[in-house]
Amino acid sequence: QVQLVESGGGLVQAGGSLRLSCAASGRTFSSYTMAWFRQAPGKEREFVAAISWSGGSTYYADSVKGRFTISRDNAKNTVYLQMNSLKPEDTAVYYCAAKASYYSKRISDYSYWGQGTQVTVSS
Repeated sequence: QVQLVESGGGLVQAGGSLRLSCAASGRTFSSYTMAWFRQAPGKEREFVAAISWSGGSTYYADSVKGRFTISRDNAKNTVYLQMNSLKPEDTAVYYCAAKASYYSKRISDYSYWGQGTQVTVSS
């Protein structure tokens, strides 16, 4: 079992930055692929970024590539999402998720989810 708790959301102006954190419980954190998804009002949840268990491979949605960076610290059981050059269209609830084995961008492949943290980007 893995429990995930996100933090770091808030209100920021367009062009600003935020860093989200996701703290995980469980001794097997380092064996999980970790990902961030987001859900804007009235829209479906969508993939943002993922990182392999070792941190050696990262994957991004085209909409955030070059602006967001996912990373992890297995010693701290934490995954991060550094978000730069934020745009109003990045406004959403951001969710941390975990899955065993290989990378996927499919929501249904992820077994564990956090409660979400709100990110609001004003224009």
